[in-house]
Parts: sequence; structure tokens; C-alpha cells
Amino acid sequence: MGFSLPTLPFAQSALEPFISAETLQFHYGKHHQTYVNNLNKLIEGTPFADKTLEEIIQAAEGPLFNNAAQVWNHTFYWQGLKPAAAAPQGLLLTMIQRDFGTLDAMKDALANAATTQFGSGWAWLVLNQGKLAVTKTGNADLPMKHAQTALWTIDVWEHAYYVDYRNDRPKYVQQVLNNLVNWDFVAENLTKSS
Repeated sequence: MGFSLPTLPFAQSALEPFISAETLQFHYGKHHQTYVNNLNKLIEGTPFADKTLEEIIQAAEGPLFNNAAQVWNHTFYWQGLKPAAAAPQGLLLTMIQRDFGTLDAMKDALANAATTQFGSGWAWLVLNQGKLAVTKTGNADLPMKHAQTALWTIDVWEHAYYVDYRNDRPKYVQQVLNNLVNWDFVAENLTKSS
């Protein structure tokens, strides 16, 4: 069967000035592509060859898990970004207010998780037992391995921001949270999970 690099939901320059086309060229075109290539090599001729990405993630360990999860994580990350995104509304906004108080409080929680993740990893907005929550994972780890539903994520591996922000992870995180969150995608994930 094999996996292929999914098409970005926007042009490579669409997230500028917050994420540059050069970053996308490397992050999407090189890093994400390498995870796809590695995954295909690892599943070739094995029982995993006919499995879905989610099935592989749930069953695999080691390099197979790492590459499968990174393919999933990156695909999910790209879908959660959008230039000039509209503010959250409806059920999503109601749940944000119920579980965090305000949108700014939720963004603060996400920013804290993203900036305090030691080393490489991800910060996530998740649905956990019917409530919105913020969590973080190291390396390729992801919420589905912890019985949580991912609603949105931000990549805090250095390759996600080093071209544009060098070592200033907090600035990258703030720019994404304030300018690029695809709230429609978050709302769709919430609706599917409810």
C-alpha cells in the first residue's frame, strides 16, 4: 500500500511572515517527506503494510512507531494552520470558556506547554473525558496513545522554527497562537469527537 506525503492545505508562502516558505521547504519538503519515506521502508513486506496509519501507531514501537507517529503529527499540524483564520465560535468557544475561562487563558496554557516542553515534542489541545485540556508530548508521542482526542497541535521540534526564529521558541509559539490557528479545523475535530 504505502504512504505518500499529503498535500499542504495552503501554499508554501501562505503562512508568511509568521512561518516562512523556506521553513516549509525544509520542514514539510524534507523532514515530513523523510518520515514518510522511512515509514514506507519499515512496513514493506511486513503485516503493517496493509494497516492504516492509526493502526500502525497503536501497535508499533521503536523506529516504526516514531516514523508513523511523526507522519500523523505533521499532517495534523499542517491542517491546524491557516492564514488569517477566523476566531473560534459556537460549541468550541462555549467549551473553551467552560474549561479555561477565556480564549486567552487557553492560549496561555498552550504557550506554557509548548515553551516548557524539554527538547523536541508537541503541545496539544485535546478532548479528554469530555473536557478540553492542554497537554504536551516528547519526541513523536501523541494523544491517541493516551486515550485522548487531538484537536490541535503545535510542533516544537527545532526544525519547526529555527530558520525563522533561531532559538526563540516562545516567539514562534506566540506568533502561531495569535495568527495561524485554524479554528475551523479545531471545531471540526471537536464535532467528530462529540
